[in-house]
Amino acid sequence: MTTLAQSYQPADIETRLYQQWEASGMFAPHGDGAPYTILLPPPNVTGTLHMGHAFQHSLMDALVRYHRMRGFRTLWQVGSDHAGIATEMVVSRNLAIAGTGDTRDSLGREKFIEKVWEWKEQSGDTIERQMRRLGASGDWSRKTFTMDDGPSGAVIETFVRLFERGLIYRGQRLVNWDPVLQTAVSDLEVVSEEENGHLWSIRYDVIDPEPGQPDHVVVATTRPETMLGDTAVMVHPEDERYSALVGKRVRLPLGGREIPVIADDYVDREFGTGVVKVTPAHDFNDYAVGQRHHLPLINIFTDIASINDNAPEQYRSLDRNAARKIVLADLEAQGHLVETKPHRLQVPRGDRSGQVIEPYLTDQWFVKMDDLAKRGLELVENGSVKFVPPNWINTYRHWMENIQDWTISRQLWWGHRIPAWFDDAGHIYVARDEAEARVQAAAKHGGTAPELRQDNDVLETWFSSAIWPISTMGWPNAAAMQERGFDQHLPTNVLVTGFDIIFFWVARMIMMTDALTGEVPFRDVYITGLVRDKDGQKMSKSKGNVLDPIDIIDGISADTLVAKRTSGLLKPQDAPKIEKATRKEFPDGIAAHGADALRFTMCALAGPGRDIKFDLARADGYRNFCNKLWNATRFVLMNVGDDVRFEGAPQPRTDAEQWILAQLAKTSAEAAEHFANYRFDLLAQTLYEFAWNQFCDWFVELSKPALNGDDKAAADSTRHTLLFVLERLLCLLHPLVPFVSEELWQSVAPKLGKSGSIMIQPYPQAPDFDATAFGQASDDIEWLKSMVTALRRVRSELAISPAKQVSLLVRGGSDGDAARLSCFDAALRFLARIDHIEPLTGEPPAAATARVGDLDLFVPLEGLVDLDAERVRLDKELKRVEAELTKSQNKLAAFEGKAPAQVVEQERQRLVEWTSQRDALAGQRARLG
Repeated sequence: MTTLAQSYQPADIETRLYQQWEASGMFAPHGDGAPYTILLPPPNVTGTLHMGHAFQHSLMDALVRYHRMRGFRTLWQVGSDHAGIATEMVVSRNLAIAGTGDTRDSLGREKFIEKVWEWKEQSGDTIERQMRRLGASGDWSRKTFTMDDGPSGAVIETFVRLFERGLIYRGQRLVNWDPVLQTAVSDLEVVSEEENGHLWSIRYDVIDPEPGQPDHVVVATTRPETMLGDTAVMVHPEDERYSALVGKRVRLPLGGREIPVIADDYVDREFGTGVVKVTPAHDFNDYAVGQRHHLPLINIFTDIASINDNAPEQYRSLDRNAARKIVLADLEAQGHLVETKPHRLQVPRGDRSGQVIEPYLTDQWFVKMDDLAKRGLELVENGSVKFVPPNWINTYRHWMENIQDWTISRQLWWGHRIPAWFDDAGHIYVARDEAEARVQAAAKHGGTAPELRQDNDVLETWFSSAIWPISTMGWPNAAAMQERGFDQHLPTNVLVTGFDIIFFWVARMIMMTDALTGEVPFRDVYITGLVRDKDGQKMSKSKGNVLDPIDIIDGISADTLVAKRTSGLLKPQDAPKIEKATRKEFPDGIAAHGADALRFTMCALAGPGRDIKFDLARADGYRNFCNKLWNATRFVLMNVGDDVRFEGAPQPRTDAEQWILAQLAKTSAEAAEHFANYRFDLLAQTLYEFAWNQFCDWFVELSKPALNGDDKAAADSTRHTLLFVLERLLCLLHPLVPFVSEELWQSVAPKLGKSGSIMIQPYPQAPDFDATAFGQASDDIEWLKSMVTALRRVRSELAISPAKQVSLLVRGGSDGDAARLSCFDAALRFLARIDHIEPLTGEPPAAATARVGDLDLFVPLEGLVDLDAERVRLDKELKRVEAELTKSQNKLAAFEGKAPAQVVEQERQRLVEWTSQRDALAGQRARLG
C-alpha cells in the first residue's frame, strides 16, 4: 500500500512509474492468451517526438494496454528507421560544425559511415526517450533498427528474390532529383507550393511552311532553359487552328535542331496559344508523351543542375538559373521572345534541402509494380485487409490503379547498399554477397571471375520499411523467426498511421509481405488525420505554430518557447512576427500538464479519420480531470479507513450502490464497443462522463448519507462499493491515463486484496457485473438526481447560499413519486439542504418553482431573498434585455438580402441568446408575483 500525496503532481509520479514498469519487464508479451500485435511506424533516427507522433502513439498505447489487460499476449513492436538522407545531412552538418575540415567526400565511404554509427550511438535514441516520457509501453527489449544485422539481411534477401523473379530491374528513367543532395528522392520528400514566377512565350518557326499556313507557332513555358532539350511541339488533335501543321517540323530556337509537331489530347486547348513544347527528359508529363510518341530523350543537365554537353556550347557548364537569364537574352536578341508576363506556379522543392527539384533522367533501380499492385488491391477488396474508416479504400484503390514502377535506388552512402556487382563489360550480378556474385561472374566467364565493383547506391528507406512487418519478426532466418514469434505475430492486428503514407508505406507493406510470405502484414489499418493548431492550420516551423508534446507534458517558459520557435528559420525575417504571436497566445509560457492529460486530449480529439484542431485549453481541462480523480480517491480512502479490507464484489444494500454498479456495467460495455470500433473520441467521452459525473460527483455525494448514518451494514457496504467501483474505474481509464491510474490504484487495490500493477489487472467487462436486478434502483436514483438538480438550479438562479437550509413544497405527481419522496426523504434533505418537505394541495406562497416529471416543486422565498429588492432588480434587468432583443430584431430586418450570410447568422445567434435570457428572467419575475 502506498501513501497518496495530498495533491496531484504528475512530475512526481510519471518517470518513477515508467522506470518501474520497464525494469519489471511488463512490456514484453506474457501469458498464453491469443496474440495481439501492433507495429510502430518506425520514426526517423534523426527525429524528435512531434504532435503527430504523440497523437498516434497515444492511440497505439491505448490499444496495447487495453488488450494486455484483456489477457492477450500483447506485443507492441518498436524501432526506428535509419533515414538515409536526413542522417547524412545531420552528420555532414556536424562535421562542418566541428571545424576539422573533414567532409563526407574527404573521409570516404567507410570512414563517413563510421561517423554515422558514432552519431547514432550518441544521439539516435532521442525519440525513444521521449516515447517513454509519453508512457509508450512498447517492448524495448525487441526494439529494431532498420540497419541492424537482421533487418539488413532481410533487405538483401528481398532484393535478390525480387530480382530473380524479374520484379527488380535497372533502367534509365525520369526521377525526382535533388541537385544539392545529388540523389533521387521520393514524391513524399518533395513539397510543391505556389510561388511567383513568369510565363514566357517563345516563337518556333515552321520549316518550309506551305502557302496560307502559319509560318510559326508560339509556345508558353515557365522554364525556358529546358527548351534546349525539346524534342517536339504539341497541339491538340481536334484543334483546327493547327491541324495542318501536324507532321510538319519546326526549328528549335538557339539550338537549330528540327523537331516535329505532334498531336496529343494531353494538350489543354484553352491554355495559352494551345501549343506546348515537349521536353521528355525534364518533365514527367512530357516523359509520358515522349513514350507514347517514341520521342528521343535529351538530358541537358548534370547532376548538380548545370548545363551539360548536350546543349549548344555557349550554355555549357552554366548553372540552371544563370542559363535561364542568358537563354532569355538570346531569345530576345534573335526576335524569338514574344511575351513575358507574371505567373503563379507550383514549384517542387526538396523538403530537406529547400532547392527546386529537377525531373532528371538517370540510371536507377526499379521495382515492377503492375502485378504486385493488382494483388495488393485484391487483398483489400476481398477484406483480407480492412481500412478504418472504410472510405480510405478509395484513396488506396486510386493509387494502386494508377501506379508507376517504384524507384528504389538513392545516391547516398548511409543505407543498405544495393547488392549488385558490375564487371568492366557492364554485366550485372545480383547476389547476397560478393562471394556469391563472383560465383555468378565465374560461370559467365568460363570459370574465372573478372574484377567486380559493387553498386555505389543504396536502397531508399521505404524499401526496408516495406518489409518492416516481417524483418522485425526475424524473416528470413528460421531460427530468428522462431525466437521472435513470426507465426504468432504475423499478421499483426492493426496498423495506426496517417493517410499521407497510405501509398508510400501501407500499400508497399501489403504488396511486399504478400509477395515474400503469402501473408498480409496486418488485419486493420486505422487511418488518422493530421494534428493541426487550434485554428486548423498545419503546424510548421515557418509558421511558428509548432507545439512540442514534451513542452506540454513538462511545461516551458515564454522566453524559452519564443527562442525555440524563432531559431533556425529559413526566413529569419519572420522571427518578430512569430515572437509576437507566441507571446500573445502563451504570455506565461505553457504550464506542465503531465503525459496523462496530453494522452487523454489526443484520444478525445480522435474522431474517425478527421484532422484534429489541438487546443491547449482541452489539455487544461483533462489535467483538471486527473486532479478530480486524485481528489475523489483521497475522499474514498479517508472515508474507508486504514485497516479496512474487502474481498470480491460488493453486495449492495442501498439504491445508490445498485445504481453505480449498473452504470459501471453499462460503461464497461460501451468501452469495449468503442475499442473494437477504434472510436477513441467516444471512448474518452464515455469514461469522462462516468468518472467525473456519475462517480466523482453523484456517487460520492449519494454515498455520504450512508457513510454518515447509523446503519453500520449500509455504511460498510457503501465503503466496499466505493472502493470496488473506484478500482474498476481506474482500470477502465488505465489505457488512456496510465500514470495517474497506476498511482491511485496502488493506494486502492490493497484494500480489495489486490497487488502487483494495474497494467495486468483484468479490464472491466459488462458480464463481470450482474446488474440485471438493479433496474428499479437505477430508475429511482435517476429520479433523485433530477430532484436534486432541479433544486440546485433554483438555488443558483436566486443566488441562495449552498449552506442555507430551504423548505420544499411538493404538489401533484404519481403514487411512485410519493413513495420515492418517502424513501429518499433523508437523502433529499442532505443533498439539497432542505429542512423539511411538505405536500401542497392549494396555491403556493411566493416561491421559486421547478418540475420533475408530473411533480411540481416550490421553494418558498420568504426569508430567503428581499422580495421587493429582487422584483426591482429583475424588472430593471428585464428592461435591459428586452431592449437588446428589440435591437437584434431590428438589425435582422435591416440585414434582409443585404448583409453577408456570416453576419446574418451571427445576429440570429444573438437573437436566440437574448430571447433565452428574456424568458428565464420573465420566469423568475413571475414567481415573485
